[in-house]
Amino acid sequence: MNRTLVTVAGGVLLAAVGTTGVAVADSPQQARTVTAAADCRPLTGASAQAAAIVNAACSQLGVPYSWGGGSIHGPTFGQDYPGGGPGAHDSKVKGFDCSHLVQYAAWQGAGIALPEGSWNQAKWSGASARFTRAQGLAPLEPGDLLLWASSPGNHDTVHHIAIYLGNGKMVEARESGTVVMVSDVRLNAQYAGALRITNNEQPPANTKRFMTWGTGVGLRPEAGTGKPPLTRLPGPTAVDVLCQAYGESVTAEGYTNNVWSYLPTYKAWISNIYIDDPAAWLPGVPEC
Repeated sequence: MNRTLVTVAGGVLLAAVGTTGVAVADSPQQARTVTAAADCRPLTGASAQAAAIVNAACSQLGVPYSWGGGSIHGPTFGQDYPGGGPGAHDSKVKGFDCSHLVQYAAWQGAGIALPEGSWNQAKWSGASARFTRAQGLAPLEPGDLLLWASSPGNHDTVHHIAIYLGNGKMVEARESGTVVMVSDVRLNAQYAGALRITNNEQPPANTKRFMTWGTGVGLRPEAGTGKPPLTRLPGPTAVDVLCQAYGESVTAEGYTNNVWSYLPTYKAWISNIYIDDPAAWLPGVPEC
């Protein structure tokens, strides 16, 4: 989230969140060695959007698996797996679990905002196509999301998700004690089909996509809070920013920001303090 105090024209820019693919586990050299020979790229014909999703996932090759770890910005420390085993200390491991790797790749590659949790991603209403387990891999394209479930006919039981590369290969964050890797697709008894997230509606021309944070965030008719909101965002939402300008200062959680962004889709303004970016003045967005 953006909690930067703006004090000078142009805003104060903070260092961006790092998203390198360098392993940060206890043995990063071992992680790099395991994945060094992996061919992580779209292996068959792919659209530019699908290729970008695959390449974003492949940029994290060798990053450790961490249960609950990861975000749209990159690896994070996870949570200790309550079942014990290799994941019992994942709160000390900076990395991704399966769904957060997929979420990161979709956002960084194509600006597609997926929900958290593999079961929620499996049920995502924005899917442009769905494939059953009986169809196998024949209709799939790079960038499609592969699903595994304890009951393959029930998406509420999906427990693993990965990104298809083509030619029977996928990139995945598989389990604690491993790293983001290229694997053969496992067409086992728990394979539950796939979904396509590409070919969705594209953002308005000359905009840049960001994610918001918070709940009930008001979108205003002007760069200030003097008028009632035109609408409210119920939770974190992908928004397309056309331009930004200085306006009324807004304080949230003890921090203040006086920059607002214009959202053409809503014909409304949002305070930049509610945009999930480390910069107060959003990078790559012109002044209104």
